[in-house]
Amino acid sequence: MSQPETENDSISGQKDFSKLSLWSAVKEVFNWYPSEYSSTERKLLLKLDVSILVFACLCYQTNISNAYTSGLKEDFGLYGNQLNYLNVCYYTAYVVFQVPGLLLMSRPKMARYLLPTLEILWGIVTFAQSRVTSIHQLYALRFLVGMFEAPVFAGTHFILGSWYSGPELFKRAGTWFICNPLGSMVSGYLQAAAYTNLSGVGGMAGWRWLFIIDGVFTIPVALLGFFIFPGIPDSPRPFYLSNEDIDLAKARLERAQIHRPGKLNINVFKRTLKRWHIWVFVSCYVCMIISSYPVSYMNLWLKAEGFSVVQINELPTALYAINALVSWLGTTLAAIYPAWTIYSIQTCATMFSMLVMIVWNVPQSLKFVCWYLLGFTGCASPILYSTVNSIVKNDSEERALILGSMMTFGYSFQIWVPLLAFPTAGVNGAPRWRHGWPIALVFIFLLWVGFIAAILLHKRE
Repeated sequence: MSQPETENDSISGQKDFSKLSLWSAVKEVFNWYPSEYSSTERKLLLKLDVSILVFACLCYQTNISNAYTSGLKEDFGLYGNQLNYLNVCYYTAYVVFQVPGLLLMSRPKMARYLLPTLEILWGIVTFAQSRVTSIHQLYALRFLVGMFEAPVFAGTHFILGSWYSGPELFKRAGTWFICNPLGSMVSGYLQAAAYTNLSGVGGMAGWRWLFIIDGVFTIPVALLGFFIFPGIPDSPRPFYLSNEDIDLAKARLERAQIHRPGKLNINVFKRTLKRWHIWVFVSCYVCMIISSYPVSYMNLWLKAEGFSVVQINELPTALYAINALVSWLGTTLAAIYPAWTIYSIQTCATMFSMLVMIVWNVPQSLKFVCWYLLGFTGCASPILYSTVNSIVKNDSEERALILGSMMTFGYSFQIWVPLLAFPTAGVNGAPRWRHGWPIALVFIFLLWVGFIAAILLHKRE
């Protein structure tokens, strides 16, 4: 493993952190505004952090499985694979609109306003989900939710990679990624509170109130985004950035050898397909999606074990808390130490959990430990995305196409793999997943292999 050990110098950092003491490493984790930067550059970073991260972190998703386990299943008589079908509708739209959305994000004029506009539409559809009267209406609305959310996740990574580089990029990506599990945590607590305090209020079930509450949070955040979200450095200038700030941001890109947007034409596809980046990174993301599917469904296991509705919504929040912590700390450490070591640690923790789940007949306490260890997968995605941003920094259009393709092909497997490997009902259904857990184990290992391969290929170049 001698080759990957020095990849940090060319991928995640401009400085050699390998000889840092433990205390120096801890300080480096929180060193967001290095002293060697000028005061003007530190102020620019602060403005970007407040604008990009505040908006991105406030955009979290409603967890449909919370509603499913909190009365939706019983109200609509859903005792088959309807939960999987809801996810199929969502991911089908998510896949179809992924690449077009990312390519639009690479256009300077679109980059500033696309995400806030989609957030407005997402909020409207979220309100509508609270008024459904049949599962078929919910199928249609979940399709719309997937369409409006399609470019948000990878698009935010693209925006981060358009302003930041090196350790500062990894640190911001890890911090932003905290918000996904925190959003799931908040959703769990909100659903528990809605079930306890709002069930029957206004003649509506508690799970309907969750959609209303999420919509109420969403619309103001979207409106805020129109004013503070900066897009990319070539986008129309927001009010809080001066012309000098934009000039400095562009100079930083040149210093980090990050290429600014060029023409969007057929040549983008030709040159991207000739390089190894898209093939390796898309394969990695497919492996990640397949292996990480069970992580969001601890609540199905709790329901099968007979826990109360409140416990079903609250106990998984500890998993999301671990996921959030590991997302931030793991990705930040990947800016200090070789990223392959962090990836190896999360892979070992996840594989142990999946091996126990394959055995299955173990004490309930050990299963709790394994569910929570699955939270270590939290750093896998932000490290991978930050690595893509760092390796493909010299071609903005290729970078957007790769990020969009990762989501497109990764989530295209999410459409049909769960129906075969992770069914909701049946002898092989949730949470036992006799076929699903072994499949997840294989693909988490293949993800690790693909990540190491990307590092070695980049080193060879």
